[in-house]
Amino acid sequence: MHYLDHAATSPPTREVLEAVWPYLVQVTANPASVHTPGQQAREGLERARATAAAAIGCRPGEVVFTSGGTESDGLAVLGIAPAVVAARGRDRHLVTTAVEHSAVLEPARELERRGWRVDVVGVDGEGRVDVAALAAVVTERTALVSVMHANNEVGTVQPLAEVSQLCARRGVALHVDAVQSAGVLDLRALWSLGSAAGGVAAVSVSAHKLGGLRGSGLLAVRSGTPLEPVALGGGQERGRRSGTVDVASAVGLATALSAAAARRPHEVVRLEALRGRLVAGVLAAGEEAGVSVQLTGAAPGPGRLPGHASFVLPGLSGEVVLAELDLAGVACSSGSACSADSDDASHVLVAMGLDGGPAGAARTSVRATLGWSSTDADVDALLSALPTALARARL
Repeated sequence: MHYLDHAATSPPTREVLEAVWPYLVQVTANPASVHTPGQQAREGLERARATAAAAIGCRPGEVVFTSGGTESDGLAVLGIAPAVVAARGRDRHLVTTAVEHSAVLEPARELERRGWRVDVVGVDGEGRVDVAALAAVVTERTALVSVMHANNEVGTVQPLAEVSQLCARRGVALHVDAVQSAGVLDLRALWSLGSAAGGVAAVSVSAHKLGGLRGSGLLAVRSGTPLEPVALGGGQERGRRSGTVDVASAVGLATALSAAAARRPHEVVRLEALRGRLVAGVLAAGEEAGVSVQLTGAAPGPGRLPGHASFVLPGLSGEVVLAELDLAGVACSSGSACSADSDDASHVLVAMGLDGGPAGAARTSVRATLGWSSTDADVDALLSALPTALARARL
């Protein structure tokens, strides 16, 4: 099978599997235990914390291990925002964008149900947040702003330097969902956009998007940022996230982060070259078939994730295209794997101005995403199977 769905999940890398193996079969004690096996597990956990912190540019004590990106986002929104209100006397006011992952939007709706004012800022036709509109609603009384690093459905990178400067000027904490970007964008540069006075204060990461294990993530929380635990219990992670930490998964996440940072310069160039062939080939196939295939999101370049390509196919059934590609041994997706079972049009594409009606373009999306295991053969397989898939998918 030719796998072109790395935005949904990437397979674990060999270096990750080798790193976690001892913590699955040898060092298996609870890291909170005081006996020797427990302390060995604790040492492994703290080494992982230090490694992950070095990749992000934060301090080890600022790393909170979680069960994945969803929990990390939820902990940021439901943990930081109310804590800021309590500690700093801010208004119950949250600001986010229309293209965030549901892991941010659903906690935001929960705050709204609790009586919070939530402003959801729109985006342009490429999925980029309107910074002027953001500036119009963020005030010195705002508790938290949450803007993703790069979009999972269309790959657009957000102008976080501008967003962070805005938040810093108004003394507001900014949470960044870096789940989709952590493997290919510079997290240290991202972390440098904040300080104790405002700007980037928290960053969410998920292991399985960059070659780590599923069910593992972290939230980096800048020192001095108030945080209330969302899950109560044993008080692990310095009282910020209860539950016995999965040491093997933490080691895998740290290994994946460190490896991704080391290979980033070469990997970005490699993925951009593969993506360039893919986009050109898909557009050419659409033209030959008489189909108006449209690239969604930002144009290939610094404003888009290097391995990300997404399209809409007006007049065709995206589901049929994906099914035909799957039969031909090519795995792609229609967008976020977390909403694959939903009958609703993509909220990201609708926010970008695409028609979300029953036969609208927002329901015809096809996403092909590349990662560490992707090769020219994968792109070739997609381009070879696509003409037949397009021919069979006319609505």
